[in-house]
Formats: sequence, C-alpha cells, structure tokens
Amino acid sequence: MSDIIELQRRIMAAMDRVASGLGELSGTGGGDAATQQALEDEKVVNAQLTERIRMLSQRHESDLAKLRETTEGTQAQLARLDADLQKLRKANTQLSQSNQALRDANAAGVAEPHLINKAMLAELEALRAARAADISEANTIIAAMTPLLEEGASDPSAAEPEAKQGDA
Repeated sequence: MSDIIELQRRIMAAMDRVASGLGELSGTGGGDAATQQALEDEKVVNAQLTERIRMLSQRHESDLAKLRETTEGTQAQLARLDADLQKLRKANTQLSQSNQALRDANAAGVAEPHLINKAMLAELEALRAARAADISEANTIIAAMTPLLEEGASDPSAAEPEAKQGDA
C-alpha cells in the first residue's frame, strides 16, 4: 500500500513538473530542443508511472479479492468445526449420563438391557462426533496451510524484479 502512495506522490510531482514545463513553453513561444526533449522525457516517465500505478492497483484488488475468498472459506470451515465440536460435546454429555444410569442400575443390582443399549448408542455417537470434529479440524489446518505451501513453492526470484521496479 505504501508503494502505491509513494508512486502516486511521484506521479503528482511529475505532472506538476510537466505542467510547469508546459507553462514555460507556452509563455516563451516554444523553447529550445533540450527543453522539448526534457518535456518528452517527463511525459514518458509520467505515462510509465501511471501504468505502474494502474498495475499495482489491479494487483492490489486481485490480492484483496483472494484474501476475502480465503477468509470466507476459513469462516465456513470454522463454522463446520464449531458445529462438529458442539455435537461432540452433546454426545459426550449423553454418554456420561448413560454411563451414570448404567452404574446406578448395576449398583442397585438391577441389570437393565435397555440401559446398556442406550450407553452403547451414546458411545457410538460420541465416537462419530469425535471423528467428524477431527476431520473438520484437519480440513481447517489443510486450508490454512495450502496457501502458505503454494506461496513457498512459487519461484522466489519472480518477486525480485517487482521489488527493483518499486525502487526506481
């Protein structure tokens, strides 16, 4: 962002110099060849800077759109993870209640098969919820790591010419 601001400042300064040069030319009725060449050089520099600003703005917008898309995807994954964790908590609560009822029945010496079945169903649900939470967590980690891995796999020398252009 600071590159864009700096380039805009430089463009404005170049435009001021061009306007000043045009004012001097119109006031003197022409000017010598050196002044004309300097004016043309300033116009070329101005056009180059304008193009660079346009390219940086486009790149900035593109990067911003990608970032928004990534953020929305991450938010959706976090919502799924949260839902899976809520299911896990509910299943674990049911499991604890079923196990407590089973322990109470065993302490009373009453063997109730429906309590055993209920405890087993609660345990199966807890295992499913735990698996779903693990999968959601893994998908969230993968989604967070993928852009970093892709960025690391890209050619680092491709960024150097851009940095050199920004210094000009």
